[in-house]
Amino acid sequence: MSGTLVLVRHGQSDWNLKNLFTGWKDPDLTELGVQEANAGGKALADYGITFDIAFTSDLKRAQDTLTIILDNVGQPKLETIRDQALNERDYGDLSGLNKDDARAKWGEEQVHIWRRSYDVPPPGGESLRDTGARVWPYYLTEILPRVLRGEKVLVAAHGNSLRSLVMVLDRLTKEQILGVNLATGVPMVYKLNADSTVASKEVLGDMSGAH
Repeated sequence: MSGTLVLVRHGQSDWNLKNLFTGWKDPDLTELGVQEANAGGKALADYGITFDIAFTSDLKRAQDTLTIILDNVGQPKLETIRDQALNERDYGDLSGLNKDDARAKWGEEQVHIWRRSYDVPPPGGESLRDTGARVWPYYLTEILPRVLRGEKVLVAAHGNSLRSLVMVLDRLTKEQILGVNLATGVPMVYKLNADSTVASKEVLGDMSGAH
């Protein structure tokens, strides 16, 4: 058995609360988002895991979530690598827009396609497939080798950058991934086999049923 990979989506951000497309914009966590990050950190502390290294994106909401989690597990000084390869999907022209305003401008169906399709990007932005095209190589070269060496690796990132990873780890089709929403602040603990396939997956403290 090789190492452990833990994925956590950041807690609620200010723009999540305001129903805005966020993407590469950089709002702070809300009070609820801080609570969610603390709950995720406590769940990991209760699980009894400590980490060898952490990865996060270039965006503050993921970095702050990671800081809160590491405080909870008693590793505030853990080596952390930040990279924009793990950033949220770039929503392009939709970034900063209220989702209801976007629907009024482009129509409910078109906005739904941009949000939920696998390979149709919004204007000037990325599809989920485009997001995966930067997340997957980074995972294969920087994260996976550490897990296969037996390290315990924590990744705090975003709904879509993590969905693209979950798609590969859980062997989901591009149709299946469309129905997957990741709960905020809820750790997913993967134990990997030596051939990089998943030996087991546990979702810690997940009350929402969002697997």
